[in-house]
Amino acid sequence: MKIICIGRNYAKHIEELQNEKPENPVIFLKPDSAILAKNQPFFIPPFSNDIHYEVEVLVKINKVGKYIEEKFAHKYYDEIGLGIDFTARDLQNQLKEKGLPWEKAKGFDGSAVIGEFFPKENLGSLTNLKFTLHKNNELVQEGNTNAMLWKIDELIAYVSQFFTLKKGDIIFTGTPAGVGKVTENDILIGAIAKNEAFSVKIK
Repeated sequence: MKIICIGRNYAKHIEELQNEKPENPVIFLKPDSAILAKNQPFFIPPFSNDIHYEVEVLVKINKVGKYIEEKFAHKYYDEIGLGIDFTARDLQNQLKEKGLPWEKAKGFDGSAVIGEFFPKENLGSLTNLKFTLHKNNELVQEGNTNAMLWKIDELIAYVSQFFTLKKGDIIFTGTPAGVGKVTENDILIGAIAKNEAFSVKIK
């Protein structure tokens, strides 16, 4: 399986990081070694002093597809979840300044939290789906898929032009505003449509 991530898909997050709004979805990948084992803590890596949480809606692909038309994209997933794209922001900024790829800052071990998945028919409208991240019981990120620059089906159609989608692949659909730094002993809890999807302790 592969983890396909979308960057800059919420306008307010683009603004908070002072990035340019892209003409097309920004795509990057995380290796499967980035997946944080379920119920395990996230250990801050020694190469970064500025690890940020980024909560994201996840889509799990259920069959093989290539050059998928947007009108058929809904047939390629049954479940929606929530996760975290941990980012070494200091390292990412250094790489961006040099025009280099982001993978070291985005794809390191444990950087992909994949929470519970829920049947999409149980979540209501996927284009008006609320999700939250609490850090130590304080709301730090609150998003709604209605603010996505590119909706889920658009993303599937776009991504499948470049990468064959396979059963079990997961798409991280981008993060809303409110990203921030984690520190030791933080507890992060994510919920989608009021369903708790994950809880992660930082060490």
